[in-house]
Amino acid sequence: MPANEIEPDSSTEEIIKESKRRMLQSVEFLKRGLDTIRTGRATPSVVENILINYYGTPTPLKQLASLSAPEAQLILIQPYDKGSIKEIEKAIRNSSMGFNPANDGNIIRIPIPPLSQDRRQELAKSVGKIVEESKVAVRNVRRDGIEKLKNLQRNKNISEDERKRAEADLQKLTDSHTSMMDTIYEQKSADLMTV
Repeated sequence: MPANEIEPDSSTEEIIKESKRRMLQSVEFLKRGLDTIRTGRATPSVVENILINYYGTPTPLKQLASLSAPEAQLILIQPYDKGSIKEIEKAIRNSSMGFNPANDGNIIRIPIPPLSQDRRQELAKSVGKIVEESKVAVRNVRRDGIEKLKNLQRNKNISEDERKRAEADLQKLTDSHTSMMDTIYEQKSADLMTV
């Protein structure tokens, strides 16, 4: 029986550990998703995942060039292979970003036009929706964890007190991760509304 008493604790710990991992994934996914939303400032992450037709293979821009933002309104792209410069320029023009790149044969410059106030507000709303969807994902992880804990209790692997303790831990994890998301939202909204 002593070996059996150790097992339930590790099961609840495993459920909490897995839930924490999945919640962190949701936070990271949110960060990456919001990085692609353009603010008034130039950030290379806006263009790094644009697919370039590189010798017949769709390849993310970040694998073909070094990206930088030396000024608040300018992104510089320096291709590793000068022969790909036309394809990179073409892909950026054809992207939904609305950028007008210019190249001098060595470097592509992308001037970032300022956002209108209406566009800023529109983007802030879409950021809010993305954050809310991410919070729902975190809550779904909590729900899955609680369901697994209930199954452990139904199968007599843990007591009701152990389940309640583990559920409280899951709730703390959920609160902490949604709080992280709120902070990310506030930072992105501030970036969007800064002229």
